[in-house]
Amino acid sequence: MDNSTLYVLRMADACLIHGQRLAEWCGHAPVLEEDIALTNVALDHIGQARALLTLAGLLEGRGRDEDMLAFLRDERDYRNPTMLELPVGDFAVTVLRSFLWSSFMKVLCSALAGSSNAQLAAIAAKSLKEVRYHWQHSADWVVRLGDGTEESQRRLQAALLQLWPYTAEWFDDDEIDRAAQASGLGPAWSTLQPAWHASIDPVLAEATLALPADTPFRSTGKRGVHSEHMGYLLAHMQALPRAFPGAVW
Repeated sequence: MDNSTLYVLRMADACLIHGQRLAEWCGHAPVLEEDIALTNVALDHIGQARALLTLAGLLEGRGRDEDMLAFLRDERDYRNPTMLELPVGDFAVTVLRSFLWSSFMKVLCSALAGSSNAQLAAIAAKSLKEVRYHWQHSADWVVRLGDGTEESQRRLQAALLQLWPYTAEWFDDDEIDRAAQASGLGPAWSTLQPAWHASIDPVLAEATLALPADTPFRSTGKRGVHSEHMGYLLAHMQALPRAFPGAVW
């Protein structure tokens, strides 16, 4: 794949895998209203993934559609950031991961409005409306839990300590980022870090959460080198299309 395809595929896979993880809460959320909300957010992510995978297939030019790219690739061919494939954990982990990622997507989709690829710009503009809701919904929960009981604050702070090191991967540039920025396809992800901090820092402060120190650790999902959890996720997600190739409803 060329760099343009891989740039789009990173976003597509991020939406797909995050949507898959959020969907695991269906029927298991702590209250009925949140069960419905998380399921709808998961569906938004799957919808975004469908549009982006279709575009990636067109850019690739090998005749692969959204279903083939979603279900018939091997683990090393997925380019989602590692944080999004981690197990759902408790509700605090899900809330915080959704908040950190929706904050990033809000900034990224805003920047992609000026993409040199008209289809990508249109997908970003449509997605931005959904992402703003995802951000507000998760931010409300972060504040509610962080500034709530001693137990909810403890759990949310623990979630932040667990997830924070994985955010560093998002802002490490490589040749894919540099090529996208040079062509006008989209921004290098590193350039989004100041705006991302401007989105998350006030919310974390209101939630009485202490921002962890940065570490040298770098996850590598964007390069196709995933955690031990990714294979299990894909085995579950791909079971039907792998077992019945070409099956249709």
